[in-house]
Amino acid sequence: MTSFETLGIRAEILRALGELGFEKPTPVQEKTIPHLLAGDGDMVALAQTGTGKTAAFGIPLLERLEPQQRQVQALVLAPTRELCVQIAKDLKHFSSYLPGVGVVAVYGGASIRDQITGIRRGANVVVATPGRLIDLLEREALSLAAVRTVVLDEADEMLNMGFVEDITTILQHTPPEKRTWLFSATMGPDVRRIAMQYMHDAQEVSVGGGNKANADITHQYAVVMARDRYIALKRFVDADPAMFAIIFCRTKQETQELAEHLTKDGYNADALHGDLSQQQRDRVMARYRARNLQLLVATDVAARGIDVSNITHVVHFDLPGEVESYTHRSGRTGRAGKTGISLSIIGVRDVQKVRSLEHRLKVHFAYVKVPDGPEIVERQLLTFIGRIKNAPVDPETMGRYLAAVELDLADLSREELVQRLVALELGKFLKRYKDARDLNVDLAGKDRKPRPERTAPEADRPRFERPAGPMRSMFISLGTKDGFDKGRMLGYLCGITGLTGQHFGRILLKDAYSFIDIAADRFDEVISHFGAANYKGRKVRVDEGGGATGARDFKQVKKTFNKARKHA
Repeated sequence: MTSFETLGIRAEILRALGELGFEKPTPVQEKTIPHLLAGDGDMVALAQTGTGKTAAFGIPLLERLEPQQRQVQALVLAPTRELCVQIAKDLKHFSSYLPGVGVVAVYGGASIRDQITGIRRGANVVVATPGRLIDLLEREALSLAAVRTVVLDEADEMLNMGFVEDITTILQHTPPEKRTWLFSATMGPDVRRIAMQYMHDAQEVSVGGGNKANADITHQYAVVMARDRYIALKRFVDADPAMFAIIFCRTKQETQELAEHLTKDGYNADALHGDLSQQQRDRVMARYRARNLQLLVATDVAARGIDVSNITHVVHFDLPGEVESYTHRSGRTGRAGKTGISLSIIGVRDVQKVRSLEHRLKVHFAYVKVPDGPEIVERQLLTFIGRIKNAPVDPETMGRYLAAVELDLADLSREELVQRLVALELGKFLKRYKDARDLNVDLAGKDRKPRPERTAPEADRPRFERPAGPMRSMFISLGTKDGFDKGRMLGYLCGITGLTGQHFGRILLKDAYSFIDIAADRFDEVISHFGAANYKGRKVRVDEGGGATGARDFKQVKKTFNKARKHA
């Protein structure tokens, strides 16, 4: 059996690897490390995200350093800040017993002065994002004249993000006799063009092949009506209490809104996207790495380079447009030999996209059904019972309290006590999923089937079903220019008021305002929730309107708007 010792790695690095818990090399490490240690040529290595590529290039890179020379001898380029920081952290760990090795990460969003100071203290390894590195070169704060090794990590992602000109500029600042190691999950034409232009007689190593999916990942998809995707997402989360997931959306706005909706509905979630400052991104990632967040909602760009252990699920709330993006997304789970699930929650129109991914990735996508109410409650119950059975008990500490507890519970039989425990823990799930409707779309017969009669509980009712009984209309100073459509408006109202969709009727959206029909018996309650409400820092005005239907009359709209503005 191959071990790190048999690969010819020096004792100091072996000691660090042992302390980090590295037991045996992964396939990409086994294939690349001996070649990179022994040879002076270039290399292209194709391996999926999460297969140990950082150690595959990091160990040989450190082995060939001359620490006594306080110059930049090795350069690692990465597409994102998160990956840059992670690689630098790993290299510092690997070199913890190598005196004189200095590793500095340079990336945008952090103090460039601090980074320049770190370089001038004698860094011999620089890990950088292309943009910040060019900034340093233009300031003449960094010289690459002594670089012996250049690593292009996640090369396909850097090219997809438009860094081809930056990479060209950077490589022109390095010596022609350097070694270039290119690591990539996929081998598209742009990656091959870079390899042909800047590498010489490069050996190509492939683990699993370009554009192939990680064998440790199970690919699944569920088909629902497009409007039910959010409800379906919540059901999958509720059905798996141990889920620790990244949820992918297409845009920054969708990412932020989905995270806000999940948070309002009681889930431990936060967003990661390009509009966040570096400090905000660091704070979100620190919470996620510490598992203080269960669900990280992210865009493709923001999530590139995330290396977090034991992610159980990658959820595609929106399928990506490119197969390479799907590969990188899915690679967030199933890392370092562990298994994971890549779940796509799709509408009927996206079924063909799944078929295309199956064909191009040469993997099977298993069709799974959205869990129903009894299944979710059963899984929650089993998890709760497991927590009770495995809860640590310290009789000495609890002794002084047990007598009082037993006295208070003496009137309850064992059956009654169990019933109350279950009701206390699972009451919200029993209520939420009582008679919950089936969300699944039958793929037989043109992927459709007639919708069942609506008998859903409050949380699962169709979004715009008009409630029975008398209605009153509310004016609100938010409209389409604020990014609202009917679904987002309903979600916003439910989040502010704590009510559910059955209490709201027709919604009429205009540019700067809207009218919402509300069940008459809940109208005053809804109005009261907006006393101090604001939206993105702007106070939200509400008042009684002329009705979502009757308000189509321009005079009524103008009268209501002016009345609300007067009382604001």
